[in-house]
Amino acid sequence: MLINRALCQSWLTQVTYRFHIGNGATRFQACRQSFYVQRCGSGQPVRHFHAQKARWSSIKSPVITPVGDGGGHVPMNNVIKAIAFTGAFSLGCFAGATIVEYENTRSMILSKAKQARFGWMQSRSLMDRDSWSQLKNDIKRFWDSLSPGDKTFAPILVCNLLAFGLWRVPSMRNMMMTYFTSNPAARIVCWPMFLSTFSHYSVMHIFANMYVLHSFSNAAVLSMGKEQFMAVYLSAGVFSSLMSVLYKAGTRQPGMSLGASGAIMTVLAYVCAQYPDTQLSILFLPTVTFSAGAAIKVIMGIDFAGCVMGWKFFDHAAHLGGALFGIFWANYGAQVWAKRISLLNYYHELRRTKQK
Repeated sequence: MLINRALCQSWLTQVTYRFHIGNGATRFQACRQSFYVQRCGSGQPVRHFHAQKARWSSIKSPVITPVGDGGGHVPMNNVIKAIAFTGAFSLGCFAGATIVEYENTRSMILSKAKQARFGWMQSRSLMDRDSWSQLKNDIKRFWDSLSPGDKTFAPILVCNLLAFGLWRVPSMRNMMMTYFTSNPAARIVCWPMFLSTFSHYSVMHIFANMYVLHSFSNAAVLSMGKEQFMAVYLSAGVFSSLMSVLYKAGTRQPGMSLGASGAIMTVLAYVCAQYPDTQLSILFLPTVTFSAGAAIKVIMGIDFAGCVMGWKFFDHAAHLGGALFGIFWANYGAQVWAKRISLLNYYHELRRTKQK
């Protein structure tokens, strides 16, 4: 889908918090990116890319004893659970997105038909509304004025802010460490793989991740649609957590991770794969340009090197898994998404039978 006149300023985040048992320190790094996305063939727009590194070491985490047998052991049962949960969760996300797409389309058609038939009655009743009804109407008009990307981004932002607020409640800290950090050696493995993708501990962490998601979400939503985008985003978050679990189990280095960077890498990789010829440039060196396709290759190369060399700065396996998911969906997502037609037909027949 053609994306014109869209100036995106984003932080190309490579963010994962890792709580090190013993020193209680956390490390944070973020890359910041801004660029203008446009299909080739309609001119050469100006695009900027700026990367910077930062570290956050003033946050201390509670000391938690892992469940493993020691020596970095990850129970094989936990790995099997993680694989099964990823498959079931992803299928559920896409099935749910299919049903939501059906209901949204049906609701829109009925609303348009009702407006065409009784629009004159509704226009007369507007004059009799009180101030509260007028406020609700203003809020609705504001919501309708938002772009599809902003409408999709808003609930994700709210969920992340809620989780961020819970980290600030001392009595909730143990619960957050248990359910909102992903650790393959923990007693509870499955749901933290999902919940940790909404979990951020510091202000810089959540700001960087939400800023880049907001910057890229509109391009991705315009290309995929909001239902498909949500299914991809949620599934990618769990899939990136699975890649982290497999890597930690394979290297016998369990540890806790949290953050939305895995899912955001999927969105970033998807956009770069969809528009590989888009030219990017460094913010303070606008004459130095490179393609989006080359940029995502470099980013994935850094994460691959981090996995091979065993770098501990980020959860490189989660980032790499998220990027691979995004590239896969850019190339084969249309075929996979088309397979929902049978489920749509089944749900349509089921709904029509219940109405009778």
